[in-house]
Amino acid sequence: MWDSLSWIVFLTLFAVFAALGFGAAMWRRGDLRTMHEWALAGRRLGTWLMFFLVGADLYTAYTFIAVPSSVYAKGAVFFYAVPYVAITFGIALLAMPRIWEISHKKGYITAPDLIKDRFNSRSLSVMVALTGIVAELPYIALQIVGMQAVLVAMLAGTSDANTVSEIALVIAFIVLAAFTWTSGLRGATLTAVLKDILIFVTVIAVIVVVATKGDFASAFAAHPAAATLPTQLQNAYWSLFVMSALALYLYPHAINGIQSAQSKKMLRRSTSLLPLYGLGLAGLALFGVLIFAVPNALAYVHTFPASTAGTQVVPGLILYTLPDWLVGIAFLGIFIGGLVPATIMAMSQANLLTRNIIKEGWKTMSPHTETTIAKWSSVIFKFLALGFVFVIPSTYSIQLQLLGGVLILQILPSLLFGLFPYRLNKYALMTGLVVGIGYGLYLMEYANNYAAWQTTLYNTQFGLLYIGLTALVINVVIVLVGSALAAAVHRTPAPAPAA
Repeated sequence: MWDSLSWIVFLTLFAVFAALGFGAAMWRRGDLRTMHEWALAGRRLGTWLMFFLVGADLYTAYTFIAVPSSVYAKGAVFFYAVPYVAITFGIALLAMPRIWEISHKKGYITAPDLIKDRFNSRSLSVMVALTGIVAELPYIALQIVGMQAVLVAMLAGTSDANTVSEIALVIAFIVLAAFTWTSGLRGATLTAVLKDILIFVTVIAVIVVVATKGDFASAFAAHPAAATLPTQLQNAYWSLFVMSALALYLYPHAINGIQSAQSKKMLRRSTSLLPLYGLGLAGLALFGVLIFAVPNALAYVHTFPASTAGTQVVPGLILYTLPDWLVGIAFLGIFIGGLVPATIMAMSQANLLTRNIIKEGWKTMSPHTETTIAKWSSVIFKFLALGFVFVIPSTYSIQLQLLGGVLILQILPSLLFGLFPYRLNKYALMTGLVVGIGYGLYLMEYANNYAAWQTTLYNTQFGLLYIGLTALVINVVIVLVGSALAAAVHRTPAPAPAA
């Protein structure tokens, strides 16, 4: 179990993490009182730093807590995360260099900046910004769930464990908020390098140990739901991975990340390397099965109620397979694996609020004031996200990410369709966005019988489908039909005056 050596390693590495975060303010120094420098690191990130930064957006608590937890609790359908990662970077290679090029030429920082210019609509820009802000909240909450899982494992068996874990979370977020304020995206980038190295070491170590000491065959035999995909879940599977692949680069934190690239060429290179992260994600998804090959770890997980047991799959495997010093490294990797993405997400929310909402009504805002408001906003958003932790049982915490996907998918017509020459109608885009979000949230309530959200799948005549797909289809139909009607009305000549 957790001992003094593990604590020493954990706390020492956390001190290194904090030093990197604060010290980043001195790295490639710029005027951090401007959004260009604070939010985008001066657009000077090269291939490998982009690789680690965007990888930090992928390797979140979603990867190392939520996916294994869901595979453990529900089975093979949640292996959708593996093909999702396999295709999402292909989509990114098609669209993101174009977005970077346009943004670089015109000085855009956020997606609504581009949308406002493309469709000449402040209203649409504000609506997309609000959608992005709200969609990030459950995603940040998911990071907190991951951090809680580590703290629970670290403090298991101690008195006042809940109080201590809450205090630890507050301290960690204060440190995070402090170096985000002083270092901006530079701090997130350098700490992302440390975090990803620790996670890769952990994944490789656990798989090697279980492969040499455990029994893969017996693990799948003990968890048959993970071995095969039932026919009734096949449509759920493909709709989950296709829609998740479309959604990832619509998130504000992903757009914020690609905007910081030094050049379009470097952005392409880093994106082409990112499928390497898919190998680690596949390994982590297997943790939801491998837990059945380690009896002590499985017994540890079973000591928790069903609503939280799944979140202890990865911590349990680490505790009962790795040596003490490596346990400290692994737990720190998971812990800061929640902190780093949380700060990138909160920064992207702050950018949207400041540039695309507040600035619309405060035209004379100075660059320094804009950055100060963004800094305070990023702090506030981190703590607002805590509320979502209490909405969904933590074993089903993957639904937090999938809920964000339902929302963020609705900006796809405005952002990605906006890259094509055909000009869609801005009123049709606004209508589609509102209806898509409203319909998606209604289906979430209906599919969960108006109780706590434990699923984002909806039973249709085609079987179970991801609600994000259903809502997006309605949205796209409204956009295309509305734009076609608006174009037809515009082309119709006015009637001749009466004689």
